[in-house]
Amino acid sequence: MNIKKVHVVMVALALLVLSTGHARAEAKARYKVLAVISYAPDYEFAREEQEGIASVLSDTCRIKYVYLNTKKDIAAGPQKAKEAYELYKTFCPDGVIAADDDAQSMFVVPYLKDKVKTPVMFCGVNAAPEKYGYPASNVSGILERHQVSQTLAFAKQLIPSIRTFGFMAYDSLSGRSILVNFHQEEKSFPLKLVEAHFPKTLDEAENIVKKLRPLCDILYMPTMQGLKDDKGNALSEKDIIPAMARIFTKPIVSGNHYNIRYGILCGVVKTGQEQGATAAEMLLKAMEGTPVSQIPITRNRLGKAIINVTVMKALGIKPKSIVLKDTELVRTEP
Repeated sequence: MNIKKVHVVMVALALLVLSTGHARAEAKARYKVLAVISYAPDYEFAREEQEGIASVLSDTCRIKYVYLNTKKDIAAGPQKAKEAYELYKTFCPDGVIAADDDAQSMFVVPYLKDKVKTPVMFCGVNAAPEKYGYPASNVSGILERHQVSQTLAFAKQLIPSIRTFGFMAYDSLSGRSILVNFHQEEKSFPLKLVEAHFPKTLDEAENIVKKLRPLCDILYMPTMQGLKDDKGNALSEKDIIPAMARIFTKPIVSGNHYNIRYGILCGVVKTGQEQGATAAEMLLKAMEGTPVSQIPITRNRLGKAIINVTVMKALGIKPKSIVLKDTELVRTEP
C-alpha cells in the first residue's frame, strides 16, 4: 500500500472514531435537564445539591445550571429567574430541577407550574408545598426538613441539664419557613422554645444573641448565610458563626453539617446531596414516562449525628461513650 492510500485509510479511520465517539456521547445524553438553583455556586448547600443531582443524572443527561444568587442579592433574583426562563425556551429541556424556595416563587410558579408539560422536581424547599400550589400537574419534589427533635435530643444527651432553647436565623423565606415547621413539630421537642428571631444584619444578630444568652440554655441556628455587615456586604457562615459563639458563650446547635465546623457544638444533620439526588431520581422517572401525578412529594429521611470536639472541649462537656457511637467528629476550622 502506497503512502497516499495509507493516508486516506488513516483519515477514514479517524473520522470513524470521531463519529462513533459523537454517537456514544449523544446516546449517553438521552435527556436535557435545566437545574435552577436559588443560591450561588459557592454556597455549600447549593454545592451539595448539585453533587446529588450529578450523582444520578450525569451519566444520562446534559445538565445546565442557573444560579439566582438570592442569598447575596435577593432584589436581582426575579431578573435572573426571567433569564432562566429564556434559557428554558431555547434549551428545551426534557426536565427541570428547581432548588430551594426562591427558585419556586421566582421561577417555577410564574413561568412553569401548570403552564408547560415539562416535568419539574423541586428540592431544598422549607415552606409547606401548598404555599406554591404543589403538587401541580407537572411539579413534585422533595421537601427539606431539619431534624430538630433529633438535634435537640442529641444536645440533651451531651448536656442533660439543658431545658430551653432559642432560635435565630437570617431573615429570609427559608429561615422563616423553618420556624413554621418548628411549630408543627413543637410537641415532640425535648426542650422548650423561648424566643425566635430573624436578624438582617450582623449588628442585629449580635444584639439578639446578647439578649438570648440569659434566657435560654442553647441556641438553634440553622442558617445565617446572607447576613449583612455594616457596609451591606453579605457575610458567610464562616464569618458569622464564630462571632455568635463568642457572644453567646453557651452551646449553639444546627441541622446543617457544613456550619458545625465553624464553631457549632453539634447537630443531627440533613444534606444537600440527599435533596439533589432524590429530586434527580424523581425527575428521571418522570422523563422516562411516569406521570408526575404518580410521583408523590416526599421529604428527607437521612440524619447523621455530628459533634465539633473543639467546641465540646472548650465548653467542658464530657459525654458518655455511648453518645459518641456512630457519631462523626469534626474540629473547628482555623
